[in-house]
Amino acid sequence: MSDRGYRRPRPLSPLREHLRDTFWFAPTMGFVSVFVLWLVASEVDDAIVAFYRREEAYDELESLISFSQDAKTIVTQISSAMLTFIGVVFSISLVAVQMASGQLTPRVVRIFVRSRISKATLTVFLATFLFSLLVLASYESETDPRRAVSVPLLQSLLTLVLVGLSLLLFVVYVSSTLRLMQVGPVVDRIARDSFRVLGRMPRGPGGSEGLGARTGQVLYEGRAGVLRDVNTARLVRVARRQGVVLRLIPRIGDFVVPGTPMFAVHGGAVPPRHRLRSAVSVSVERTLHQDLAFGLRQLSDIALRALSTSVNDPTTAVQCLDRIVQFLAVVVRLPLGTVHHRDRAGRVRLVQEGPEWEDMVDLAFEEIRWCVTGSPQVSRRLLAGLDDLMLLAPEERRKPLVRHRALLVEAVERSVPVAADREFALLPDRQGIG
Repeated sequence: MSDRGYRRPRPLSPLREHLRDTFWFAPTMGFVSVFVLWLVASEVDDAIVAFYRREEAYDELESLISFSQDAKTIVTQISSAMLTFIGVVFSISLVAVQMASGQLTPRVVRIFVRSRISKATLTVFLATFLFSLLVLASYESETDPRRAVSVPLLQSLLTLVLVGLSLLLFVVYVSSTLRLMQVGPVVDRIARDSFRVLGRMPRGPGGSEGLGARTGQVLYEGRAGVLRDVNTARLVRVARRQGVVLRLIPRIGDFVVPGTPMFAVHGGAVPPRHRLRSAVSVSVERTLHQDLAFGLRQLSDIALRALSTSVNDPTTAVQCLDRIVQFLAVVVRLPLGTVHHRDRAGRVRLVQEGPEWEDMVDLAFEEIRWCVTGSPQVSRRLLAGLDDLMLLAPEERRKPLVRHRALLVEAVERSVPVAADREFALLPDRQGIG
């Protein structure tokens, strides 16, 4: 078996991806960070006041108190307006996301959830609100420089800095949200995410030969759901300690139910079940972390919705086909299918089934091909894409492409009665209708 493209799995990679799929982690870390920042700023402000009192520089201290009192008005306005601003901004954003999911596919919501700029904006907004409240609590009613103990000078300045950062992020965030409503940036983002997954996915052809006799299996015991990812580093470590080879039976993206086989064990006793259970993540929907085919699934969904009679937007379908062909052109020569994960000694410890080339081609073109007979723009682009892929594909991978091309031609000839229209619809064109 060839392990070209193999990258040793990172132990914390699943945890990092799961946190990226949440919208609470970044604001929580922001709350902790802003509280620490406030404590440090308070200590600095107290040290400044103590220094001026030791030096008996009461005139300078009185100027600082006067400045902080003027800044208190601004901080008060910030604290009262920021929460309202947050509600209005994100209400508008959720409406925009809802419109994008309705026009394209509900799965684009994950782009918003995983967006770094969305999380950074929410985090800074909430941090500014919390910091302003903490600063207001630091103000003293005492204005006599000989009796003042604390003057929140640095705290007030940091509040103004956070407000400026909030305004900057607001502009960037609005721009990012508006792009989410456009077809081009969305399909481009899906394609880039798919290439990122492809770059970190171990790849290599091979079957189950050399695994040894099957000595047991492990049934799934958790809640029903989609197998979103597995902690391959942990599974390799467990298999190495037990001296066995594990084979993951379902593929990433499969829906699993309790009682169905999850692992097959080869060459020894079954490892402790709790260690295997903790290495498997099941959720309510698929994710791109380890699911190589999910990007094609999203692009196909957008194209199908665009070709529906209720939407009738063939140009969007053409844009999706552009990215589908781009992705398949990259994987056309890469080893696909079964993946062998090895330990540090080079021994196979985990076998994982992945999509074959034919699976990828069927996912990319099968459903779209059924819907293109009434749209010459899409049929022309699809033919051009299949022709380009057949030029790039090695001989052993051309069969599914030839099959889809023949079926497309047959469907158009059957559904379009006028010969001139058939000829026009079957003319390959990378722009659909250029």
